[in-house]
Amino acid sequence: MLLEREGPLGTLLASAERAAAGHGGTVLVDGEAGVGKTSLLREFAENADRNYRMLWGWCEALFTPRPLGPLQDMAHLLDPRVAALLEETAAPERLFPALLNALQHTKGTTVLVFEDMQWADNATLDLVRYLGRRVSLLRTMLVLSMRRDEISADHPLTHVLGDLPSDSVSRVTLEPLSSQAVTVLAEQAGRSADGLYRITEGNPFFVTELLSSSEVESGRVPDSIRDAVWSRLSRLTPGEREVLEVMSIMPGSVEPWLIRALLGDETEVLVDQCVGRGLLRRDVQGALTFRHELAREATLDRLAPSLQRSLHAKVEAALSELPAAQASALLSRRVHHAGGADNGERVLELAPLAAEQAARLGAHREAASHLATALRYVSEARSAMAAQLCEDWAYEAGLSLFVYDEIIEARHRAIAIWRELGRIDKVGANLRWLSRLHWRRGEGQEAEDYADQAVREVENLPPGPELAMAYSTRSQLHMLHYRFNEAIEWGERAISLADRLGEVETRVHALNNVGTALMFADRPGGRERLEESLTLALDHGFHDHASRAYTNFAECAVVAKDFALAERLLAEGIAYCARHDLDSAAQYLLGRQAQLRTEQGRFREAETIAQGVMNLERLPMVMHLPALTELGRARIRLGEPSGAGLLEQALQEGLTTGEAQRVIPVRLALAEAAWLAEEPGAGHEQLTALTEMDLDNFRPWDVGELAVWWQRCGMAGSLPVPAGRIPLPQALELRGDPMAASAEWSRLGLPYESALALMQVRGTDAGAALARAVATFEGVEARPAAALARKLAQRIGTANQLPKQRRGPYTVARQHPLGLTRQEQQVLTMIAQGLGNKEAARRLSRSPRTIEHQVSAVLGKFNAANRMEILLRLRGEPWLLPSAAALQVREN
Repeated sequence: MLLEREGPLGTLLASAERAAAGHGGTVLVDGEAGVGKTSLLREFAENADRNYRMLWGWCEALFTPRPLGPLQDMAHLLDPRVAALLEETAAPERLFPALLNALQHTKGTTVLVFEDMQWADNATLDLVRYLGRRVSLLRTMLVLSMRRDEISADHPLTHVLGDLPSDSVSRVTLEPLSSQAVTVLAEQAGRSADGLYRITEGNPFFVTELLSSSEVESGRVPDSIRDAVWSRLSRLTPGEREVLEVMSIMPGSVEPWLIRALLGDETEVLVDQCVGRGLLRRDVQGALTFRHELAREATLDRLAPSLQRSLHAKVEAALSELPAAQASALLSRRVHHAGGADNGERVLELAPLAAEQAARLGAHREAASHLATALRYVSEARSAMAAQLCEDWAYEAGLSLFVYDEIIEARHRAIAIWRELGRIDKVGANLRWLSRLHWRRGEGQEAEDYADQAVREVENLPPGPELAMAYSTRSQLHMLHYRFNEAIEWGERAISLADRLGEVETRVHALNNVGTALMFADRPGGRERLEESLTLALDHGFHDHASRAYTNFAECAVVAKDFALAERLLAEGIAYCARHDLDSAAQYLLGRQAQLRTEQGRFREAETIAQGVMNLERLPMVMHLPALTELGRARIRLGEPSGAGLLEQALQEGLTTGEAQRVIPVRLALAEAAWLAEEPGAGHEQLTALTEMDLDNFRPWDVGELAVWWQRCGMAGSLPVPAGRIPLPQALELRGDPMAASAEWSRLGLPYESALALMQVRGTDAGAALARAVATFEGVEARPAAALARKLAQRIGTANQLPKQRRGPYTVARQHPLGLTRQEQQVLTMIAQGLGNKEAARRLSRSPRTIEHQVSAVLGKFNAANRMEILLRLRGEPWLLPSAAALQVREN
């Protein structure tokens, strides 16, 4: 029995029992190096139910980790289909669901142990995120061990752990042994404990290593564990030392055949001796590992650099002699050893292949790492290869590392080489990516300059794919900056050329740009183009393009006040993103859903949704800006004091992008806030700033809103509004018919705007109009607007016509964000609790047929194919699950 590990062992066993009962979970076992994580896990395996299926995998300290290393270690015990997909390096969207399906249909309980996650590759991290978000629905336990002292706040694993649902995650933190426990170990070894705790600080590995060294004398403990390991090595036979030295060059486990290939068949006896001495450990497949990673590292430190290079070269040569399929599967290890051997030619041959393999698995961070290894030898590469390495590294790093200065520099290096080689097509492609990189950094002018250069470079070449995508990139930038005519012109060029070349992806991209520009400008044909872009993206499995199509199409529908279309697109888009783990895109769409709820006067729902998005850390600025803007707007209208500050933050962030769509709505919201607070100076400042922008490039609804607030705020002078561009409800108010404007707003489904229009009524109808306005404002909890309307009625002497003022908190029944009825919300609660239809029918006192229909209705409103998709949505959007108190209030 391990000392002082009863509590952690109990936690692991309890989690396993919950998994066996159908409530799987993730257990994080962390602690410093040498604290006994592996020993605890082996003790857990010994004490767990014998019917559990225990699968083990390891992450290794290679220069670049193996993609899905732990899963590959388990491959021989996994479902045959999963093993086959691993062997063919199938993409994650095929591999991960296959693994999930295998776990769902496996009889009994499965325990997946991923050791040393501090060295995990990006694909393994994605797998942990994928499984960790679903494991509570399985009879599966996911155990992750990690070195606490190697996991910093910006370590990728930290980000993954933050994305896992907290209710299905347990943490076991192993602390060093107490002085009493160290004393017990020393007594068991027949050694003195004097000074042992002080020097080891209770680290179990340090303690056991020191106690196992016969050279340790009383009062003379080595200064470091390395010295202790070296002391043990010095007393071994030369053959035993050679085995350990060769093994130290290879992180992780070492196959028996590889040891024989490197040292000969006669080493079997030496290996057995090392195992017997407790220096090595052999698993059930016969693979060998050091008993502790620290011992391997200490052994490696003992080797001269020249010997390390020689051993690395021998290992890489042995791996390269394997059959092609096996050698390909070991590309990460081969790159590691080629780099360790300082063999630039070999690295340049292998690293791009390993990077390509990693990228196919979605391990873009590892792909970038392999390419970075190759770039260490770029001076040995031919010019074309050097340029391609710079280009490929910049692409992979742009997906995973976000070190923009280095990425931009690499693009410039690639451009310089390609230009020398006369590859203008390649020059154009890299200029286009420079445009995208500068756009992501909010450097709008640089983004446009590089997009223009990309077009100029490739226009003189025979028309090809690069020119088509350069045109579409130019179109996208024009659309983002509300230069609609230019966006349409460049987009149509891209579509025409893409069609001639058969480039479907470019057509999808360009159709999105043109359709969005047409819909924003309120011109015909936009909806049809966006529908085609979305359909093609879905048909061809272009996940990123599909999420972008849902995003732009939904925003266009919200802006155009086509709320039925917006509801459908947002529901489908959010479900699609949740289904494909497109978290950032899902949060952006949720921001647009909050915008829709604000327009509908459902401010509390808008606030809840937007706040949920803003609670997520590390979300890129552009992806949270819609939610930030709507959180500010909703709180301004609800009378919450933080609203103005949130809008100011949104304005400052929006200005850095240089995009009108990030600035216009925020300044209009700030003008409304100033009007509600009766602070005309602040409102005038925001409206004046808007007139300094190019009004010809405003969307019609933005122009109309600006004109209305210009009039309401009593701005001096006339607003130079282009004729015929203002939508009907706003035009009616500007023409002096606010009653008609209010009716039109009501018809469109915007109660708050309808009440604002009523506040502009003058003359004999003003009293009745203000009474209706107050009733509407109070019905949607718009306290500031209701208070201002009451002030106006007081001033004109019609306060007696107003409804009685409410005291205390409003008791408005809030609508569910997805429009679920009260009975459907009760069924949703049953689904969230994991109850089947029969049990739900019993608890709710309804017939099974009724429950079946209501479950189908919930699935439809969630746009979910099954209950699991509903549960995934609830994790990302917990506000969709009503509280028991809310349901009780509605019943009463």
